[in-house]
Amino acid sequence: MARFLLTRLGQALVTLALLTVLIFVLARLTGDPTPLVLPSEATEADRAFFRQQYGLDRPVHEQYVVFLRNVLRGDFGISFRYREPAFDLVLAAIGPTLQLAGVSMLVAILLGLPLGIAAALRPGSWLAATVRGYASLGQAMPTFWTGLMLIFVFAISIPVLPSSGYGTAANFVLPAVTLGFYASASVTMLTWANMTEALRSDFVQMERVLGIPRRLIVLKHALRNASLPIVTYLGLQFGLLLGGAVVTERVFAWPGVGQMLVDAILNRDYPVVQAAVMLTAVLVMTINLVVDLLYAVLDPRVSRS
Repeated sequence: MARFLLTRLGQALVTLALLTVLIFVLARLTGDPTPLVLPSEATEADRAFFRQQYGLDRPVHEQYVVFLRNVLRGDFGISFRYREPAFDLVLAAIGPTLQLAGVSMLVAILLGLPLGIAAALRPGSWLAATVRGYASLGQAMPTFWTGLMLIFVFAISIPVLPSSGYGTAANFVLPAVTLGFYASASVTMLTWANMTEALRSDFVQMERVLGIPRRLIVLKHALRNASLPIVTYLGLQFGLLLGGAVVTERVFAWPGVGQMLVDAILNRDYPVVQAAVMLTAVLVMTINLVVDLLYAVLDPRVSRS
């Protein structure tokens, strides 16, 4: 297990090192932020002073060395737009995004697992056909369209829920259902496929012959055997939800890191873009590492491979 953990940590560090290069280069490909940050009446001396103040007048390789040295100390610089530490701004915005992604994942699990199990237990029935239609619809509908339709129905036509904002339980409903519905479609199909395979296995057939109660067979034995790929996918899906929250946050005016990242890109606010992408990447890699460890616990053969 220790060797397995060290290997995964080493891979994560290499990924982070490559990510710093990618973030640095892509942020600067958007262009010079000076015209967007300074007013139109700013003089050329003002523009030169701004570039010198933020080190934008240095060669690119020197800027990267400074950026990397500061990142190792947890310093992503000062936001061009807000004149505040970029990391503090992103850290304040990541909380609402994590809350939204967590609630959305819970919605996806509560919808996807029961539907997938039910369809696997009754193949060829009307229930299985309905579940297949639900999963196909969930995978086909873009999240922004689902969000707009939910706003139209439950915030405009039947005004029972807020269309935007943050701070109350009611504000979570529409954006969480939007993301959760999309994610639950994949969870449903994956659970269905793996439960079908587990229910056809020899050991489950033997337990049926021995007269073990069906509920015990399904929940304790078949579901546990089918849970390995499901757990892995849920970890990956949570990372996708963090990324997918960018669009959903724009639709519902959610004050998360996704909305902040879009605004920072439009304003060429390098420090905020770099801090947001790095922090999100670290979160996703941490989640994947936890999933790998959980996978190794569920199947000890993984840690020995």
